[in-house]
Amino acid sequence: SELADARKEMRTDLAKARKDLLTESLGLENSLRFGKDSDRRPHLPKAEITPQGDFLIEGKAQAIDPRQRRELLTYRGQVIDIAIRGVDIGERAGQAALDAVGTSWMGMLFGAMTGSLERRVERVVRQQVGPGVRDICRQLPEVHATQQRLASTLPAFRPYATLDRDDIDECETEVRREFATR
Repeated sequence: SELADARKEMRTDLAKARKDLLTESLGLENSLRFGKDSDRRPHLPKAEITPQGDFLIEGKAQAIDPRQRRELLTYRGQVIDIAIRGVDIGERAGQAALDAVGTSWMGMLFGAMTGSLERRVERVVRQQVGPGVRDICRQLPEVHATQQRLASTLPAFRPYATLDRDDIDECETEVRREFATR
């Protein structure tokens, strides 16, 4: 019953996260920060893209034309798609963990002692989580291109265009390294 409750709570929380991503403004000041330099980037004022495509800095709407609004909405959609894929991956990983402990206590104890429980979870991660993370990495070049178009046409957006080619390359490298060792 506790596992059933945990599954229900996880599904409810993740459904809310998906809904919030789709209906709330997308914060930019801390989004798409990768790698070692992510903590050394300068503090940026709060910026967001609303579901309607408005670009706000510190709550103040920035002047945009219809083409910029379309680009902002495209960028917002791309980032939200990545975030939702991340939620989906987290849900699969959480489900795998719950399935792994969903056996009897004796079976779980034996599995933990023999390492079969860890191997079973790692196998699920490799088979289900790894490909999802790789797909996210493969979306980054398109996000980068949209981000660069916005930065070139909307000067106020430039400080928030933090994704670069090294980040994209590092994503693929990290995924290969993490999933090759498991």
